[in-house]
Amino acid sequence: MRHRKHNHQLGVKTAHRTSMLANLSCSLIENGRIKTTLAKARALRPSIEKAITLAKKAHSAEDTAQKVHFRRLAIARLRNKKAVSKLFDELVEKFVNRNGGYTRIYKLALPRLGDASEMALIEFVDEPTSKKNKKKPKKPSNKTAPSKSKAEKESVEAEAEKAESSDASLSDSSESVVAEPQKVDSTEVTEESNEEVESKVEDVEVETLTEEETSSEDSSTDKEKDSK
Repeated sequence: MRHRKHNHQLGVKTAHRTSMLANLSCSLIENGRIKTTLAKARALRPSIEKAITLAKKAHSAEDTAQKVHFRRLAIARLRNKKAVSKLFDELVEKFVNRNGGYTRIYKLALPRLGDASEMALIEFVDEPTSKKNKKKPKKPSNKTAPSKSKAEKESVEAEAEKAESSDASLSDSSESVVAEPQKVDSTEVTEESNEEVESKVEDVEVETLTEEETSSEDSSTDKEKDSK
C-alpha cells in the first residue's frame, strides 16, 4: 500500500515524469519564468529547488572535487550541461543569502482552452534586498530653524518696500478723490437748536394772542346785536 507516500504522478509513468520535469527545469533556468499547468508547476518546484541546493553547496565548497561532484549530480538530474553551467555560474549568486523558497507560483484566471485545466506561472524569486533602518528626517524646531540666505532676505525686503510704496500711493489717490468731511462743533449745534426752540415758542404765543383777540371781538359783536 502507498499510505503517506504523496508524489506528483501527473498521469504518466516514472520515466516520462522525470524527463518532463528535467525539461521544465531547463526551460525555467534559461527563461526565468515559464507558463504551465498548475499541477506541473507544483511538481516542478521541489525538483528545481533541489538543483539550486546542489549549486549552493558547490558554490560554498572549497575542494574542487566536491564542486565537480555536485555539478555531476545536477547534470544527472537536469540532463542538460548548458543549463547546469548557467545555474552554477550565474544564477546561484541570487540564492546565496536565501534559505529555501527559491521559486514563486502565480495562479492564472483563465483555464486552458483544450481541456480547461488550471494554468499557472512559475518563476525565480529575486535576491532579497537588505532592509536598512531608514531614519525619518527630523523636523526643524523653532529654536534651530534654518537661517535664510542673504539673497532671500534682500528679496523679501524689496517686496515689502514695494508693497509699502503701493499702499502709500493708493492712500494719496483716495485722499485727493474723496474730501474729508468737515467737523462741526457741538456748541454751535446746541446754540442753533436753542434759538430755534425760542422762535417756535414766540410763534406759539403770538398765535394764542391773536386767537384771544378774535374771540373777544366776536363776543363784543354778539352783545351789540343783542342790545339792538
